[in-house]
Amino acid sequence: MKKFRLIAGTLCVAAITSCVMAETPQFIKTAASTSFETDFTVAAEKTVNAVVSIKSYTTRVQNPYGNGGYDPFGGMFDFFFGQPQQRQQPQQRQQRRKSEPVPNGLGSGVIISEDGYIVTNNHVIADADKLEVLLNDNSTYEAKIIGTDEASDLALIKIDAKGLSPIVFGDSEAVKVGEWVLAVGNPFGFNSTVTAGIISAKARSLGQNNQKGGLSIESFIQTDAALNPGNSGGALVNLKGELIGINSAIYSNTGSYSGFSFAIPTTIVKKVMTDLRQYGTVQRAVLGCQVIELDAKLAKERDITATKFGLLIDGVTDRSTAKELGLQKDDVITAINGVEVHNHAELVEQLNKFRPGDQISITYIRANKKYTKSGTLRNLQGSTAITKKGDFSELGCAFMKLTNENKQHLGISNGVKVTGLKNGCFKDAGVKEGFIITEINGMNVNTADDVERVYNSIMKSDDEDKVMFITGIYPTGKKYYYAVNLSEE
Repeated sequence: MKKFRLIAGTLCVAAITSCVMAETPQFIKTAASTSFETDFTVAAEKTVNAVVSIKSYTTRVQNPYGNGGYDPFGGMFDFFFGQPQQRQQPQQRQQRRKSEPVPNGLGSGVIISEDGYIVTNNHVIADADKLEVLLNDNSTYEAKIIGTDEASDLALIKIDAKGLSPIVFGDSEAVKVGEWVLAVGNPFGFNSTVTAGIISAKARSLGQNNQKGGLSIESFIQTDAALNPGNSGGALVNLKGELIGINSAIYSNTGSYSGFSFAIPTTIVKKVMTDLRQYGTVQRAVLGCQVIELDAKLAKERDITATKFGLLIDGVTDRSTAKELGLQKDDVITAINGVEVHNHAELVEQLNKFRPGDQISITYIRANKKYTKSGTLRNLQGSTAITKKGDFSELGCAFMKLTNENKQHLGISNGVKVTGLKNGCFKDAGVKEGFIITEINGMNVNTADDVERVYNSIMKSDDEDKVMFITGIYPTGKKYYYAVNLSEE
């Protein structure tokens, strides 16, 4: 009887609804029965040949994130990067020669030029000793890394091929929330997989940045298209088949799709790829101020009535664009070059279109009055100079591994000897021939590879001051400390 009453009740409601619809007042708008395009075949056909599978190999045991065990999202977010191949028994793995690369993970990439340039995520190729690219026609190539950018999680690689089918770039700023999109990649190793969804949000921050600082780029396109491990670095396209984002992360407790995914918008991708190809490293401009997102509570506390959104300045850095423009604490930035910025993610996205030396206009509110000023963007060092790609040779020396007898004699458990000293950063810092380095920036070193690994980590960081803090000992037994400046002058 209960089930029957429910059905009867439903019929009754339907009848009442029909009656009400017939008598809808004229001032109430009713929906027109218009159709909308949901044919994804054209977009899919234009995209699948531009998306590749990327398999990474390593001679070292790696974790799923490919960065020494550090989860960049604190366990809250999982990059959808294929898991390392670990099905062999421990004894079998021990028998494998150390010099033989083993599969480390599987991701995706997008062809952006006919001569083989491919964009992917930095975490897809991080720490890889070998990269293998599989095209949609099943041809395979070995790829080389042109450049990487950890802050945006983007990387540029290249294969030796001609006549490829590059993707067409679209305008990520023109896409609208609710617009249909397709995601193309290689989830779980299934090549050329296409899934559909809509744009759920734009300029989405995942909340990992400190609102007063941090240079990690967090201005994602959020979508509900299904993405899974292996989709990393793949394409997010509109219904014209135009690239609007590079798929990068998912919100998940399991590591697999559970509702939302995030893509890096093409406004950022184009700039980063151009810089990596032209300079080998990203030319990153900064405004030079600490900001807090304005909310109702802050606006009331600071008596701000002229705007309901923007970035409240909490401090200004010396030798910066903000200082040049005369920006002050409690000013509220509301637009960059006429484009409104409502939160930190939108501010970062707009700034990352530009390089140091570019002219930019800032619209801001001061004492509830609106102003617009123009100035020149600078880099982290406060200059407009081009940043050069870090080169390990700039240290100006070689490093020799110590024998056990050397270590025992000096009473140390690890260390590497400076040899062949010539003009370079080490000599400038006062380091002498024969100095034995035991620690750099709190990390023990034993080989030249250890030193290079620390150097690369420093050069990839967004710290304003790039410095090697070195602890070591001379053969006489005297302990010394050096600070080696790696920053551009």
